[in-house]
Amino acid sequence: MIVAIDGPSGTGKSSTSKAVAAQLGLSYLDTGAQYRAITWWMVNNGIDVDDPAAVAAAAGKPEIVSGTDPHHPAITVDGVDVAGPIRTQEVTSRVSAVSAVPEVRARITELQRSIAASAVTGIVVEGRDIGTTVLPDADLKIFLTASAEARAARRSGELKGADVNATREALIKRDAADSSRKTSPLAKADDAVEVDTTELTLAQVIECVVTLVEEKRAGK
Repeated sequence: MIVAIDGPSGTGKSSTSKAVAAQLGLSYLDTGAQYRAITWWMVNNGIDVDDPAAVAAAAGKPEIVSGTDPHHPAITVDGVDVAGPIRTQEVTSRVSAVSAVPEVRARITELQRSIAASAVTGIVVEGRDIGTTVLPDADLKIFLTASAEARAARRSGELKGADVNATREALIKRDAADSSRKTSPLAKADDAVEVDTTELTLAQVIECVVTLVEEKRAGK
């Protein structure tokens, strides 16, 4: 059972995906963390992330290993635990530029497909192009949405003391970058189930997705 969960930042993808995977005994993969990891490596190794040719040339160098335990989703780069460092503002502000480079997407997509293929009990894979590009044959595709205001409020809550308006503008800018890139843009797959999380609590979103997965498993 392969479940693809896509959507923009702040829709509850990570929290929902981890909880659903844990509840249903599935593996879990945060694909955004992989793009953050390669961005972190580029920054740490002095690669100019605004130079697509430089990023492309270095794309194959770092060794990225993703854990798939929803309770403890680990990620390492060249053996270094980067679960914390990849969440810094420095990485966040550069990840769109790095992930737009075709060579980076090809490298990470290959890694994601191999992880999904080796998940014997099934897997929940979350990101922005899973249902459209990475795993177009996923058993179930879900696209989470929410208003920019709701997403900004949630993200500001995660980033203690963050300005809601500034967060909202940053999210809209990130959406535009992800949706307009030439390679594997953020998009809803034609056969994806759209779930608007604006008015829903996290528990309600999780319940909704669990129900969708169970119905799919039952062949409904």
